[in-house]
Amino acid sequence: MIIVLFGPPGAGKGTQTASLTKHFGIPGLSTGDMFRAAIAAGSPLGKKVKAVIDAGDLVSDDMVNDLVFERLNQPDCNHGVILDGYPRTVAQAQALDAWLQNHHLKLDKVIELKVDDAQLIERRAGRLYAPSSNRTYHVTFNPPKVPGKCDETGETLVQREDDNPEVVKHRLDIYARQTSPVIDYFGKQGRLVVIDGMAPIDEVYQSILAVVEKPRQA
Repeated sequence: MIIVLFGPPGAGKGTQTASLTKHFGIPGLSTGDMFRAAIAAGSPLGKKVKAVIDAGDLVSDDMVNDLVFERLNQPDCNHGVILDGYPRTVAQAQALDAWLQNHHLKLDKVIELKVDDAQLIERRAGRLYAPSSNRTYHVTFNPPKVPGKCDETGETLVQREDDNPEVVKHRLDIYARQTSPVIDYFGKQGRLVVIDGMAPIDEVYQSILAVVEKPRQA
């Protein structure tokens, strides 16, 4: 089972990937995690990636592909993977298709968590955090008993920089520019399934399960 999961920052993609990996017993792979693991392991490819990142350059499609394919060859991927954040370009998508075909495998599902940008910005902008207790609040959906104070510790709640509305909007714009060609690539081939990412977390999870397990139940 090989699944690609798309979704912009804040859509809950990480939460869904964690639930799916637990349910199916397969790893969830993100390119960021793979970069860090390869660098930490000091592998030849990891050293190349580190040199590129240290120089402030972008990691090439070929290098990203090599990193992903090296990871897919590891034993814990024998029964499948969930790819989070890959492929990011059409060239990477084409390379993935070719690699899978060469290994007599296929991409089972490509799922996009669709969000409403304005609603997502509002949802992110209202989030508040307690630095010590790590409790999370929302000014509208989960307000603290005392405005601006943690229920548990009484400490002052803060807003993280990446929840600032302008920062969130900028990240959504970048995501849309980067991924729209890849979404189109899979969509034109009839391989894309779109799920409402604004639904409650459990509803999104159940929708993904229904999509992923449907062929297995047929």
